[in-house]
Amino acid sequence: MAKTKDALKILERVTGDDTQLRERIEEETFNAHIARLIYQARTEAGLSQQQLAELVGTKQPDIARLEDTDYQGHSLNMLNRIATALNQRLEIAFAPVRELSGPRSG
Repeated sequence: MAKTKDALKILERVTGDDTQLRERIEEETFNAHIARLIYQARTEAGLSQQQLAELVGTKQPDIARLEDTDYQGHSLNMLNRIATALNQRLEIAFAPVRELSGPRSG
């Protein structure tokens, strides 16, 4: 196989036809994305986790948990509360499933 730096191609090689592994990677990628969005919005607003927690009406450990890439319990209610506290709005969209590279068998 030719060497590549394309992360999607590397993931395809690692996962092969393992549907469960592909789904797990997609889930973890989603969780990391949400955590990163919260962290970026908070830091761009110049707020500490404690300050955001006070604006949202929760505790600092809750914000830390939401910014943890392993956290899987994001709720629309909490995300909307964070957006409101940061003077932003939460946008949600449906998007087509993106294949790693070509259709999966299975």
